Amino acid sequence: MDDKGVEDAAILLMSLGEEEAAEVFKHLEPKEVQHLGEAIARMRAVTKERIGNVLDRFAKESTEMGVLVADNDEYIKAVLRKALGDDKANLLIDRIIQGSDVTGIESLKWMDAGSVAELLRNEHPQIVAAILVHLDPDQSSSVLKFFPERQRNEVMVRIATLDGIQPSALKDLNEVLSRVLAGGQQIRKSSLGGVKPAAEIINMMGSSIETSVLDYIREADGDLAQRIMDNMFTFDDLIKLDDKGFQSLLKEVQTESLIIALKGASPEIREKVFKNMSSRAAETLREDLESRGPVKLSEVEAEQKELLKIVRRLADEGQIVMGGGGDDEYV
Repeated sequence: MDDKGVEDAAILLMSLGEEEAAEVFKHLEPKEVQHLGEAIARMRAVTKERIGNVLDRFAKESTEMGVLVADNDEYIKAVLRKALGDDKANLLIDRIIQGSDVTGIESLKWMDAGSVAELLRNEHPQIVAAILVHLDPDQSSSVLKFFPERQRNEVMVRIATLDGIQPSALKDLNEVLSRVLAGGQQIRKSSLGGVKPAAEIINMMGSSIETSVLDYIREADGDLAQRIMDNMFTFDDLIKLDDKGFQSLLKEVQTESLIIALKGASPEIREKVFKNMSSRAAETLREDLESRGPVKLSEVEAEQKELLKIVRRLADEGQIVMGGGGDDEYV
């Protein structure tokens, strides 16, 4: 959901009142609650026209959606995929339709990275890997930064070579977290883990940790390391975006975030940005970059990660296509 969509959702929730809004929040993911909460906190005066437009659109879409559907399962799948995207929706679909329950693991999404790392620090790398693939890549990468280098590398190898998770393994994970898993024998194998999740997590770690992890994996399995790299998308890979894709990206990025991210960018990427802006906007951005003083590397990497998240979202939505060598595809 883009910034305008989040703001519209915030307006709708504020219009519902506290009790009704609280009921909606109960059904949202941690990040969704955070984004909506931030949007509500930022919200000041809103025109009556915009409030009316939001409520009218909600009423229209809810009326068109109807109450009775021919196939409840297919309806749930379609709504969740449209609302959340395929990856997140598929995990929810398994839980709703197959009767899976990973409450213990899901609860980690509400915890800060340091607390999760402390909880998992003494567990076997295979257990840690199986848990982290249930979390979003940026949270998993933050958790791994709290681990010693060797433990972090061992976990990443196991994430990259993880071929799904069996129901019995899900039970073990919840025992580690002191939770009860309901209906574990009835659910199908969860298609989590593998090269792509490993690449997404490594993408979020920052250049120095990224190099260490890939070097470790390369020593253990050169082919695996190459397959992970083929699935990675780094900030430098922005140069591979076509002009249309780059323009779609720039529409989603706040100017302040772009300035900080470009402080650590190559001249080629800077020129690519300028090329895909109006001459006036490009000149203003050049001046802002020149006038901005030194920026901490950690701040630059944080903003570059935010841009990469936008790229992945746009790629998932089909708005941009990222190409690599051969037939590889970057997301």
